Amino acid sequence: MELLVAIAIGALTASGVYLMLRQRSFPVILGLSLLSYAVNLFIFAAGRLAPELPPIITKTAAGYTDPLPQALVLTAIVISFGMTAVLVIMAIGAFLTSGDDRVSTGDAEEEA
Repeated sequence: MELLVAIAIGALTASGVYLMLRQRSFPVILGLSLLSYAVNLFIFAAGRLAPELPPIITKTAAGYTDPLPQALVLTAIVISFGMTAVLVIMAIGAFLTSGDDRVSTGDAEEEA
């Protein structure tokens, strides 16, 4: 199971970085989203979640699952959703202003 999670994290990270290196704004937004999903999965997997153990300590439970990684991932999901919404609005504004969705590198000589 650990191998499957590690492969999923690696695949999400690799595709996210690949898409972030594209020259269009929509693949950059998708790449950032995939990268944030990879980080969320990594944080969730690093929490050593144990199946069938409660997140609250009781007298009858043999152990408990740490709820902190779950809270961190939930917070990160909300933050990444807000970040994606802001990036989409910025990309739409840049497209409406310039008429192109190309990501600018800042070099005027290369863009001409």
